Amino acid sequence: MGKTSDNNLQRASELRLKINYHNYCYYVLDNPEISDAEYDSLMRELRDLETKYPFLSTPDSPTRRVGAPPIKTFDPVSHQVPMLSLGNAFNRTEVEEWIKRVKSGAGESKVIEFVAEPKLDGCAVELIYQNGVFAGGSTRGDGLTGEDITYNLMTIKDIPLRLRGENIPSYLEVRGEVYMEIEAFLKLNRMQAESEGKLFANPRNAAAGSLRQLNPAITASRALNLLLYDVGKVKGISFTNHLEMLSVLSQLGLRVIEGVSLCRSLSDMFYYYNKLIAERNNLPYEVDGIVFKVNDFDLRKRLGATSREPRWAIAYKFPSQEEVSKILDIDVQVGRTGMLTPVARLEPVKIGGVTVTSATLHNEDMILKKDIRIGDYVFVRRAGDVIPEVVKSIPQRRCGNEKKFQMPSHCPVCGSRVVKLRGEVAYRCSSVSCPAQVESAIKHFSSRGAMDIESLGPKLITQLLKERLIKDAGDLYFLKAEQLSGLERMGEQSAHNLIEAIDKSRSKPLSRIIYALGIRYVGEHIAEVLAKEFGTIDAIMSARVEDMESIYEIGPIVAAAVYQFFQEKKNRILIDKLKRGGVAFSHYKQTEKKLSGKKFVFTGTLSTMNRTDAEAKLRELGGIPSSNVGKETHYLVAGENPGSKLAKAKKLGINII
Repeated sequence: MGKTSDNNLQRASELRLKINYHNYCYYVLDNPEISDAEYDSLMRELRDLETKYPFLSTPDSPTRRVGAPPIKTFDPVSHQVPMLSLGNAFNRTEVEEWIKRVKSGAGESKVIEFVAEPKLDGCAVELIYQNGVFAGGSTRGDGLTGEDITYNLMTIKDIPLRLRGENIPSYLEVRGEVYMEIEAFLKLNRMQAESEGKLFANPRNAAAGSLRQLNPAITASRALNLLLYDVGKVKGISFTNHLEMLSVLSQLGLRVIEGVSLCRSLSDMFYYYNKLIAERNNLPYEVDGIVFKVNDFDLRKRLGATSREPRWAIAYKFPSQEEVSKILDIDVQVGRTGMLTPVARLEPVKIGGVTVTSATLHNEDMILKKDIRIGDYVFVRRAGDVIPEVVKSIPQRRCGNEKKFQMPSHCPVCGSRVVKLRGEVAYRCSSVSCPAQVESAIKHFSSRGAMDIESLGPKLITQLLKERLIKDAGDLYFLKAEQLSGLERMGEQSAHNLIEAIDKSRSKPLSRIIYALGIRYVGEHIAEVLAKEFGTIDAIMSARVEDMESIYEIGPIVAAAVYQFFQEKKNRILIDKLKRGGVAFSHYKQTEKKLSGKKFVFTGTLSTMNRTDAEAKLRELGGIPSSNVGKETHYLVAGENPGSKLAKAKKLGINII
C-alpha cells in the first residue's frame, strides 16, 4: 500500500472517529459541539473518500448509518421498515443531478411528478396504531432500532390516541417530526437559565431532549408538536402516491406536514425553494431545507434505496442559520435608557449568507448562567433580520486561556459611575447626559414606530450631535434648511426633504409621541392605553401612581416608571421644548373604531404588506395584535404558507381571513 493510500486510510479513520463522536453528542447527549454545516462537511468528505476508494469503507462506517444507537435508559424497538435518512443537496446542480438519476432509474420518458415539502428540523419518530388505537411509539435511533418513548409521545396533544373516520386500518406505522416552536424554545431556554438548568443549542435539540425524558411529566410540561410525512408498514389501507397518503392520514385525524406542493418541472421545484426560503423566518418552527420526493409509490419501489437513504427523495438544504464561532472580545454598549449591554466580538462567520462579526449577550447574569467567556467557541444564531445571538458556549473546546467577563464599574462612553438597581439584572450609566444615551434616545424618537421622521438616519443624527446643531430630540424642531445643507452628503434638496419630514411629524397622534419619548416599559400598545385614558400629555404628567395603576393593562411597575419619567426635570424641559417647536400633542378622541377590542393573530406571508405594517394598521383601527392563537382570539389572518396556527384556529372555530 503506497503513501497516498496510507494517508487516505488514516484520514478516513479520523473522519469516522470524529463523526461518531459528534453523532453521540448530537443524538444521544442532545448537546452538539459543532454546527450542522461543519458536520455535513465531515460526512461529505468521508463519503467522497469511500466512493473514490471503496476499500476504505468499513461495515460500521457512519455513512452506512442514520444516527446513533438508542441510549440505555429506554427499551429498544425494531422498525419493521427501516427509517432511512435523506441524501443532501446544497446547490441547484446537485438537485439537477439527482433528478437525472431518478429519470434514469425510472426508465421511462413520461413526466415524473415530484412533491416538495418543508424539511422540519426536529426529532424523527414512528407511531404505531393497531385497529385505530395508539399502541406505541419510538425514535428513529440508527434507522433499524429506535427507543421506546410511548409514554412521552402520549403527552403530545397533536397525537390522537384513537384514529377517526370509517376506513380504519388494522395496522398503521406513521413517521414524522416532533418539534418545538421557536417561541416555545426561547421561553424554555429562559426558564432553564433562570433555574441554572441545561441550555439547548436550538429548537431541534430542545425537542429531542424533551422527548427523551425519563419522567413523562417533564415532557408534558414542554410545548412539543408533531407533523407527519411518511408511513412504514400498513395493513388494511393503501395509497398510490404521496399526496393521496397525506390526504388519507389527515382524514384519519392525524396532523400531516403543511405547505406541500406538487411539482411537474424543475422550475416548479426551484420556485418552491425560493418561495419557502423567503418565508422561512415567518414560520413558527425551524425549517432547514426542502424535501423533494417522487410522488408515485410504484416508481419509488422501482428506484429503491441504499443502506442509508432512499433514491426517490433528497433534502435540498437551506444556508445555515446557526454556526460556531470564537469570541475574540466582549464590548459594552450603552442604550437610550443608560442600560449597558455586553456584545460579543466574533471571528467572522457566515450565517444564512450574511457575515456576522458580533452578537448580543443580553446582560451579565445571562453570561454567567450560560458560562460564556472571552476566547470561547460558541453557537451563534441568526434568523432573518433578528440581531445575532450567542446561544451557548462549547466548554469542551476550551484550551485554558479563556477569560471570564466582568461588567465595568464606569460607563465606557462618558466615564460616569455604573449602577445596578435592586431587583434588576441590568447595569446602567448614572449620567442622564451621557452622549450614548442622548444619541440612542433621538434614534428611537425618530424611528418608524414613533415620530417616523424619514431621512433622519443614524449617521445623520451622529453628525447633528457632533456639529452641536442639536442636543436632544426637541432641537430637531428648530432646525433650518441652511444649517443642514453644509453637512456631509447633505445637499439643498436633502435638507429640504428632512425639514419637510420633521414638519410632518409635528401632527403625530398623542400615542405615537408618548411612545417616542422612550419611557421605560412603555411600548406602542401601552402608549395607546395611556393616550386613551388621559387624553392629553398634561393629564399624564400630573397623574399619580395610583391613578395609573387603576387602569386595566397597567401594573405597578409600568405606573411607577411613567410617574418617575415625568418627575425628572430634564424630561419636562424636553416636553416644553417639543411644544414650543410646534409638536401638537393632539387631544386623544376616544371614538369607537371598527375593530376596537378585537384580537387578531397573523400567520404566513401577507401579499400586500409586511407583518409590522399590518399590526400598525390594525392598531389604528382599534384592533389588538397577538402572537398566540387562543379562545380569546377573534380573527386569524392567514397569508401564504400558514403555520400550525391555522390548524389550531380551525380546531377552536376562530374566524379565518
